[in-house]
Amino acid sequence: VQLQASGGGLVEAGGSLRLSCAASGSFFSINAMDWYRQAPGKQRELVARITSDGNTNYADSVKGRFTIARDSAKNTVYLQMNSLKPEDTVVYYCYVEARTYRGQYIYWGQGTQVTVSS
Repeated sequence: VQLQASGGGLVEAGGSLRLSCAASGSFFSINAMDWYRQAPGKQRELVARITSDGNTNYADSVKGRFTIARDSAKNTVYLQMNSLKPEDTVVYYCYVEARTYRGQYIYWGQGTQVTVSS
């Protein structure tokens, strides 16, 4: 399973970005699809999660500003980020739990940089 993330970039504080992450390869189904982020020297933290039945949860720091969604037909997860703040400047990673013929595994995308200028 390969994950291709896109959509990062530079934006001014208060602006918006949308991240996308598409899964491809051999798998039967995808369960949870998440977005994590990691600042230098810090642990990777969960930003948002969406399950296969559409349930979502968010980190307190992004509630009301970020929205996670998925297009199951395209095996793609999105993260709409609004009202961006300089402290949102980190690398974002998509994460997928997929069921393959070998079993259930987790996969990480390559990371996409988001930079919010003040």
